[in-house]
Amino acid sequence: MTVTLNPSSMPWTRANEAVSRRFITCDDPDRRDLLCGGGALAMSLLLAGLLGGSRPARAQALAGPVPELDEVTVRIVTDSYQFAVAPKTRKAESLLIEHFGWGVSPDRPPGPTMVSEFGLSMHATSRRGEETRRTLVDFGFTPQALNNNLALLEMQPSDLDALVLSHGHYDHFGGLAGFLAANKGKLKSKLPLYVGGEDCFCAREWTAPPVKGDFGVIDRKGLEEARLTVTSTERPSLIAGHGFTSGQIGQRSFEKILSPSAMRIGVRDGVGCDPRSFAKADPQQGPVPDQFQHEIATAFNVKGRGLVILTSCSHRGVVNAIRQAQAVSGVSKVHAVIGGFHLAPYQPEYLRETLAALKEMGPDHIVPLHCSGEAFYEMAKAEMPTKLVRAYTGTRLTFSAAAA
Repeated sequence: MTVTLNPSSMPWTRANEAVSRRFITCDDPDRRDLLCGGGALAMSLLLAGLLGGSRPARAQALAGPVPELDEVTVRIVTDSYQFAVAPKTRKAESLLIEHFGWGVSPDRPPGPTMVSEFGLSMHATSRRGEETRRTLVDFGFTPQALNNNLALLEMQPSDLDALVLSHGHYDHFGGLAGFLAANKGKLKSKLPLYVGGEDCFCAREWTAPPVKGDFGVIDRKGLEEARLTVTSTERPSLIAGHGFTSGQIGQRSFEKILSPSAMRIGVRDGVGCDPRSFAKADPQQGPVPDQFQHEIATAFNVKGRGLVILTSCSHRGVVNAIRQAQAVSGVSKVHAVIGGFHLAPYQPEYLRETLAALKEMGPDHIVPLHCSGEAFYEMAKAEMPTKLVRAYTGTRLTFSAAAA
């Protein structure tokens, strides 16, 4: 028998660290007895050590109605686009829209301003009575953008009650390690980081145009050193007692998965994904196309208004993400959909089908970001002008409960 956790030469991303090229196989005489003679227990102990000594904690599952909130404010911390000279404030029915502007002041020369990049990070502040909870969803492409923008927006990492990673793509987790390093000792003890499954931690390669290459891997030991509680939410789960995750998103609609990346199953130098979590997985095979089984959306239920859904990237379909949130919460009314809709790669007919499905579901507000694509935005602007909201890096969206 040959057991290989990571058997081929491939690029890996570990900041400021030389990565060993030694693989763990039964052909290695130093490990042959451990892996090939020691059986499942030895393998389990080895993998536990490589993965930081623990598997993710189980999230608090949804039980009963989802919480009704008095207010939810979503701040776009990092997005692919910004427009510094947009009107600062406007109202769209029950929604208050505030744009950040830029680093210009009447009493000093121009200073630091917001950084945009191809990535996404959103900060949600939810209020129920006297309770306030703060959740950071995704971390953008670089810590430079994330940390800069959080500081300019005067958001204190020490106030965070939860972190959520929607899926294992670098443009959503790239800023995480640098964020944790910059805030060492400042975050709440055992701050939960919610992920949708073990495949979130697989190493990835970008396989789509315009350039193929290494697409990074999460440093699990770094999460442990930051004293985060990595929390698995394959099933719908509460987030900080106010919001909830969709759980893994089912395929309920016409939507098709395009796979711009491939993942490697296995562990090397303490990073990667546990092959025991994949049915019939062969760690000796090459990269396998992403199916994004672990992708999750994050949602909040605003009293008298309905769901505010943060889709993040929608690799498994924005319509599927919405339907999943409706199904697991028992709330059919959708107040707002915010995030990447992952429509940029698709043809016009597919966009029209998506738009028709959104019209049928009837959200009050649609806020496309990041990977949604300009073609979809222009189509939605023509057909749903009163529902479409333009937001970008620094925009704050405040959703308030309906008057009693």
